[in-house]
Amino acid sequence: QVRMVESGGGLVQAGGSLKLSCAASIRTGSAYAVGWFRRAPGQGQEFVATISWNGEVTRYAESVKGRFTISRDNIVNMVYLQMEGLKPEDTATYYCAAVLVDPRGASTYAYSRTIDYNNWGQGTQVTVTS
Repeated sequence: QVRMVESGGGLVQAGGSLKLSCAASIRTGSAYAVGWFRRAPGQGQEFVATISWNGEVTRYAESVKGRFTISRDNIVNMVYLQMEGLKPEDTATYYCAAVLVDPRGASTYAYSRTIDYNNWGQGTQVTVTS
């Protein structure tokens, strides 16, 4: 349905910034909500941020609120996660995920649960050193 490919991960010092990108390959005319999740070593999948199809609705995990910003450009089918003030506890593999929505009625829907998504990328590693 939707193929997601993340990029932009890397190694950064605490307090630094990174911008993750997620490229979506999708049939023209389809609408989709997107979420960013992360998994730290030895831990489960954690919600980070989500954005609705029309970009008007965004939600963030409390742990990243005020530091991370999710955005999208539907013209080029890209979703971004700007990460500022990075902390060592942000170290994780970051995944973007998509779910198709009905643009007529669900363009403002944004989802924060992993079970809401059925199209996942392979992840990009973010490592924050102290």
